[in-house]
Amino acid sequence: MDVTDPAALDAEELLAAYAAERLNPLEALQAVTERIARRNPEINAFAVMNPQALQAARASALRWAEGSPCGALDGVPVTVKDLVDVAGLPTRRGSKATDPTPAAEDAPLVKALRQAGAVIIGKTTTTEFGWKSPGDCPLTGITRNPWNTAHTPGGSSSGAAAAAASFFGPLHVGTDGGGSIRIPAAWSGVVGLKPTFGRVPQWPLGAFGHIAVAGPLARSVRDAALMLSALAGFCAADPFSLPEPKRDFLSGIEDGVRGLRIGLLHSPGFPAPVDADGMQALEEARQALEEQGALVREISPELPDVSEVFAKLWGVALARVVDMQAADKRALLDPGLLAVAARFRDTPALELVQAEALRVEAAHVMAALEVDAILCPAVPHCAPLAEAKVDDPVAALLRNWAPWTFLFSLTRQPAISVPMGVNAAGLPTAVQIAAPIYRDDVVLRVARALERAVG
Repeated sequence: MDVTDPAALDAEELLAAYAAERLNPLEALQAVTERIARRNPEINAFAVMNPQALQAARASALRWAEGSPCGALDGVPVTVKDLVDVAGLPTRRGSKATDPTPAAEDAPLVKALRQAGAVIIGKTTTTEFGWKSPGDCPLTGITRNPWNTAHTPGGSSSGAAAAAASFFGPLHVGTDGGGSIRIPAAWSGVVGLKPTFGRVPQWPLGAFGHIAVAGPLARSVRDAALMLSALAGFCAADPFSLPEPKRDFLSGIEDGVRGLRIGLLHSPGFPAPVDADGMQALEEARQALEEQGALVREISPELPDVSEVFAKLWGVALARVVDMQAADKRALLDPGLLAVAARFRDTPALELVQAEALRVEAAHVMAALEVDAILCPAVPHCAPLAEAKVDDPVAALLRNWAPWTFLFSLTRQPAISVPMGVNAAGLPTAVQIAAPIYRDDVVLRVARALERAVG
């Protein structure tokens, strides 16, 4: 293992280097912060840096020197999306309308990271309240794609994806209510895992609390599994938290896909677009899995029109977000967010109840499928320009941002975006893998098999 550039190492490689005394957490933090200093001015991945990171790395280095690391991520640099509370740092949610007072208490997942020994280096940028996929917000401006800074890294976990792709640390926490981990992962050429709903405890809950999750963005599937192992576990503060003990999601990840039934999904309940690059990535993924012994067949579940369902749930949630802001602060909000709120503010209660009923119906249909995993596109096309104008946010949501991701948010299933290379323009391509609810282990196992195949 070459440790001359610790910033280039994955989390597993860092931990192995610490154990072999070839590297320590202070050296790793220094390499990452030096890279951030060089590259972040053009990427803009951070909302705020953590002044306590050096102290945390120093304490970790002492533990490793004594041969007593405190947890599975001891000394690993980690970032947290600025929708999640980190004690001592403000949670601005990408908005000029929010309170800049530092959070008094860590969110449950941040407590878990600290217990695992992670070194939190800062909070990454988000679209305002996580409302859209292009990676910009009123508070911090435009976050850019490291592969080509004229393009967006995606969102709403824009800074997390950009940081992962820029080697600003190996592990990054994002959140995902309709694709906000998987879309930026796909557009930025990294791995993005949306766990099963309730797998990673959250509090306070955000705008999409009944479907949104927190999860890892990383440069490898194994690192995503490693981080999920640290994040997941029951927490009474989250009323949706799954009542199960800690587990190791690396267990069984190398078991391969021989004999697994994988459904190839061409329609997520409405005519979702995908371009030639996406179709090529999908076909390459299919061939790679079949060559490893997976049984791939096309599936056509009889789903309700989930585009209408998600648009309504999304729009009403955003109307509530806007209405919760003080009247004198609303002029500070993203004009697109205000437009969506105005469009959905007067949605009748009966329509909202019907949308929720159809959400559950979609979950039932997907649960009844006789497959071990699902393969489909992650995004309709590669990363768009960072400053592209959005005339109709609802149309953009359904055509350009999240047509392939929000189904699995509605059904609460685990899903992951896996890089498949780059297109002729040098922009990343990706596919998405999902599995039945609670089978995060299968998602990771299939994703790892695909990652091994594509290299």
